[in-house]
This record gives sequence, structure tokens and C-alpha cells, in this order.
Amino acid sequence: MTTWLLAHQGFTRMAIVGGLLLLLLAWQQWRPRRGEAGGKRRQLRNIAMTLVSSALVYLILPVTAVAFAAQVAAMDFGLFNALSWPVGVEIVAGVILLDLAIYWQHRWSHLVPVLWRMHRVHHSDIGFDATLGLRFHPAEILLSMLYKLALVAVLGIAPLTMLLYEILLASFALLTHADVAIAPHWDRRLRRVFVTPDWHRVHHSVHRDETDSNYGNILGIWDHLFTSYRAQPRDGHLSMVIGLPQFRDAQAQTLPALLRQPLASVPLVTTHR
Repeated sequence: MTTWLLAHQGFTRMAIVGGLLLLLLAWQQWRPRRGEAGGKRRQLRNIAMTLVSSALVYLILPVTAVAFAAQVAAMDFGLFNALSWPVGVEIVAGVILLDLAIYWQHRWSHLVPVLWRMHRVHHSDIGFDATLGLRFHPAEILLSMLYKLALVAVLGIAPLTMLLYEILLASFALLTHADVAIAPHWDRRLRRVFVTPDWHRVHHSVHRDETDSNYGNILGIWDHLFTSYRAQPRDGHLSMVIGLPQFRDAQAQTLPALLRQPLASVPLVTTHR
């Protein structure tokens, strides 16, 4: 089974993530949290963004993190390959360490100006639904891939662990941006371990102090541990404004404008009035 999954890693990831996207799109229609997906045109634009990003990144760097992990394993390189422990323990440790590393990558994307220029393409969306989890600039995806390849080399992450984490990361990117209504008692229970849509929605607030919080991707422990957790938005989930003040007009939301956006110099606005 493991051999088949690794041999068909692209298909496996696409099938799982694509199926989840369709499920979440249906859930958003059936029971939305805010009911503001922004229309089919916006959703198609976000899907187009991930297709463009994937194509450009593959042309520049035609290797996946899973394939690179297999090469590292064949060379017996990295920390994990120097240790002798059960496969299950290695998988759990690998997923946790990768999630910690991606938490800091996300946080640095807000703290370092040149990284923020790329990452703000994601934050400039004025709607909040599952397709927002696909809206990332090609330059950010490329840097993220290089970062993950470095992590694989240093830690010696096994191919199966890397495939599992890639699927989890992509799935949670969709889940945590979904405009779905989750009962408050279930949200509280899920928050004990995982990032939920209400948790992550705060991160997309127009208020910069709220944008600079709740960086977690899968596990919620990192925001608590590194004091970046914010439980609720000041304006409430139903009334809060999503996006960035500088990129709210229709022209700024076109696909060509999004691809050019990292080159645009705009004044820093800390809140929306």
C-alpha cells in the first residue's frame, strides 16, 4: 500500500484535496457561517491562481517534496535516518515538527517585509471561503517549497511522512478557510487540538493586529505556545471585514493584478475605517 501511495503521490494528493474541496463547496452552500463566498467568479479566480502557481513552480523546480524525501532516504541523510525508532513514532514526530516549522514560516511571512509582499496576495481577498486556501502567489509557493526541501534534508523526513503532511497541510488550508457553520460546542472541542475556521478567520481580519495573530495551520498548540492566539475578532464573526484596506477595489482583485501585487508599493494601513 505504501509503495502504491508513493508511486502515485500526485494522484493521491489531488484526489483527496480535490474531493475535499467539492465537499466543502457543497457544505458552504448548505450551511454557511457568513454566506459571503463572493460568487463563482471569485472562486474560479482563486482556483486559477493555484493552477498558475503550481505550473510556474513546477517549471522552475520540477521536484516534489515527497520525491526529494525519497532521494534523501536513499542517501541515508538527515536526523531521523540516524535514529532507530518505530515507524509510527517517526511519522507523528515528523508531522509535528513540520507543522511547527510551517507555523514559523507563516509568521515570518508577516514579519519580513519582502515576504509579506508575496503573502499579502492571500490576505487581500475580501471574501472568506474554502477557495481562499488555494490563493497563494507563485513566488510564495516557490519559497515554501525550497523551505520544505531544506527541512526534509536536515530532518531526514521519510517519504510517507512527507506525503501525509502535504495532504494534511493542503486539506487544512481548505478546511480552515471554509465558510461553514460549526456548532459552538464542537468548535470549542476541536480547538483543543486543531485550528478551526472561526479560529483562522480572525487571521483574515482587516485590523492588522488581528491579521498578525493565529498563524497555526493544523495544530493549535503553536499559537498558544508562542502567544499569537486570539480567540475572537473584535467586530464579531458575522460583522468583521475580511481582507486588506489597500486592495479592495475590483481591479485589484483580477488575476493579472494579483500576480503583479508583490511589486506594488502601498502605504501600511493598520485598520479599516
